[in-house]
Amino acid sequence: MQRSILAVGLLLTAAMSWGGMFPVAKPALAVMDPFYMTLIRYASVAVILLLIVGLVEGPRSWRTEGHLLKLFLLGSLGFAGFNLLAFTGLEHAEPEHGAVIMALMPMITVLLSWGLKGERPAPFTLAMVVLAFSGVFLVITGGDPSKAFGGGEAQWDLLFLAGATCWVSYTMGGGLFPQWSPVRYTALTCALGSITLAAIALGLTEAGSIQVPTWSEVVDLHTTFAYLIVMGGLVAVLSWNTGIRMVGPVNGVLFINFVPVTAFTIGIAQGKAFGLHEVLGAALVISALIANNLFLRWRSRMAARQMPAMAGACNGN
Repeated sequence: MQRSILAVGLLLTAAMSWGGMFPVAKPALAVMDPFYMTLIRYASVAVILLLIVGLVEGPRSWRTEGHLLKLFLLGSLGFAGFNLLAFTGLEHAEPEHGAVIMALMPMITVLLSWGLKGERPAPFTLAMVVLAFSGVFLVITGGDPSKAFGGGEAQWDLLFLAGATCWVSYTMGGGLFPQWSPVRYTALTCALGSITLAAIALGLTEAGSIQVPTWSEVVDLHTTFAYLIVMGGLVAVLSWNTGIRMVGPVNGVLFINFVPVTAFTIGIAQGKAFGLHEVLGAALVISALIANNLFLRWRSRMAARQMPAMAGACNGN
């Protein structure tokens, strides 16, 4: 019971920290571009994580063991791809929309597992994937399909979706390192992803597209960076990885629902009024995730019951 309570607390902390990330970052994007904001954030997170893993697992944990290119690509997907796409979208779209799309990650995982690994999902799961994406479509278009194809705000919401796909790919990549701790995988990929972030930011600066932020701008955003680095980075990632290991992915993934719930709650507290299509769309996404989770639990129980029966039949023969 104590272990379960701890896991629930960790997963809630992670989901609520992520849910608050977009509303917190949105005002800061009027001061600093997403490229340098993301670079400062994850370069700081990388240094802290490398120190933690070095102290806990020893300096040998900093070695890539021949996986440098693979870790570099995964880190670039997870920390550069996800964050640059999501925060660029956040400049022009509503933070609550990003939180709803982030809750799609379990469904994106289903589709990527099917496409990359040939793991065809059950028909019910496919139906729930369609339902979840229908909910997101309602959120980003307000029920007007023309918004999805005519430019405007909807196109920026699609950047959130592309970013979420990058993060799912990065998360799945962690399975390639089963002997490594989650902290080690996160630390090395975050550090290597920060190199990609730096290259992109410096390249755009050289091209004159963005400017290096001044020290006063960084200081003015110290509260935002404190949240993004500590809560949205260190606390959220470590809490999520630890909680998932304690209760398993089937149980843990349900807590992703608290990301949009937290974002909408913050929006309401800030005095925002949400349209019916936004609320209904978010409800469809959450309902699809819960329904699919219940289905997976039921199928797992059925499989567990069949195994003793099959074993008995074999012994009888």
